[in-house]
Amino acid sequence: MEIPGRLIVRSYAPARRWIILAILVLLGGLSLYVAFELGRYKAGYDAMQAAAERDALLLQISKLQQSERETRVQLAAAEEGRVAEVRERGELARTIGELQAQVENEQQDVEFYRGVLAQPGQQETVVVGVQQFHIVPLPGTLKFSLRFSLSRLQRPGEPVNGALGITVDGTRDGVAASADLAALTGGRNELAFNFRYTTGIDQPVTLPADFKPDRVTIEVRPERKGTTPYRRTFVWTVDPS
Repeated sequence: MEIPGRLIVRSYAPARRWIILAILVLLGGLSLYVAFELGRYKAGYDAMQAAAERDALLLQISKLQQSERETRVQLAAAEEGRVAEVRERGELARTIGELQAQVENEQQDVEFYRGVLAQPGQQETVVVGVQQFHIVPLPGTLKFSLRFSLSRLQRPGEPVNGALGITVDGTRDGVAASADLAALTGGRNELAFNFRYTTGIDQPVTLPADFKPDRVTIEVRPERKGTTPYRRTFVWTVDPS
């Protein structure tokens, strides 16, 4: 009878082996983290202090962002106020200009009639006056329109005719100079008129180069015998366009 060889019995537990391996891995990771924290501690790093500093910086960033939003709101409000102020100033300047023009026109009329009343001898001889004088800019360099009206001062309704001359006085290269109607228009040196009550004049002129105007003189010369020529001078003020 043959006797069998020695029988060896071994246990096989794969789950326990994986558990042990996982524990070893966790212990290794924990050891590395402890070593890392120990290294930072020896280097002077304080985790609590770093966390506190981080929270303080986050709080400061939040405050700065809030301040930036408030500044943007204030800037937008200031910009709206500036635009409204510019618009208001423009409207105010336009109103002032209109009122100044109205005052100048009324003052011209008052001065005209005051001059006539102050000289009784002229009441019978001056028959035509100049009123409502304006200087309007035209397209082009040194181009303007002289606009005014001629009014019958004596016996309205009776025809009156004659001629008028225009002279612009000023300076040229710092020296006093004058330009008559012929120099201003390149044509005749006087304008003819014929009307009963009133008539409007719209005369385009071109100033000579380098000429700085100061005043305009209009001289009215009726053809009727015994009448006195009428002359009136206006300051050169261009109406706003």
